Order: sequence, then C-alpha cells, then structure tokens
Amino acid sequence: QVQLVESGGGLVQPGGSLRLSCAASRSIFSAYAMGWYRQAPGKQRELVARMPSGGSTLYADSVKGRFTISRDNAKNTVYLQMNSLKPEDAAVYFCNAQREISGYDYWGQGTQVTVSS
Repeated sequence: QVQLVESGGGLVQPGGSLRLSCAASRSIFSAYAMGWYRQAPGKQRELVARMPSGGSTLYADSVKGRFTISRDNAKNTVYLQMNSLKPEDAAVYFCNAQREISGYDYWGQGTQVTVSS
C-alpha cells in the first residue's frame, strides 16, 4: 500500500506561480511512474504531467513550457512547479503513482488550485 499526500495548493492570481508537493509513504520511485492529474468542475480528470521511473517526461499540451514535474528520491516526494498560471488551470490537482509492472494506480486526496484576480 502506498499513501500519497499532496500539499501546496491555494489561491493565486493569473500569471502567478505555485509549487505542489506529493509525499509518498515509502520509496516507490524505482518501480512507479509518478504523475499529476487535475479535475475541474464538470470535467473529466486529465493528465497534467507524468514522469516514468525511466524515460521521458510527458506534459499536457496546455501546460508545456509553464509546468515542470520533478522528484526528490531521497525525500520520496514529487513536485509540480506551476508558472504563468491561467484561470483555466484552476482545478483539484491529484498526485498519482502507477506501478509500472502492473499498471496499478495509487491516488492522493487532491489539492485545490484556484487562479483568480
């Protein structure tokens, strides 16, 4: 079992920045792809960024050049740096850990990001 705890959400003005953090309950990075998803009201959950244990990082077209996913293996933590935020980025952001060998997913509880002036 893996627990994921997100933090760092909040209210920010358009053009501002936030950094989300996702702390995992144990070391998982060598066998798990880590990702961030978001879900806005009335919309489906969508991929924002995904970082496999090896290989290339994937970003949604809508966030390319503005968001950066990274991780600190020593801290079992994955981050999402969000810059130049837009009102359409507002959503609940979820951390995901996917066991690569089986495809099994773990999810965090979500953190709210609001972009408004």
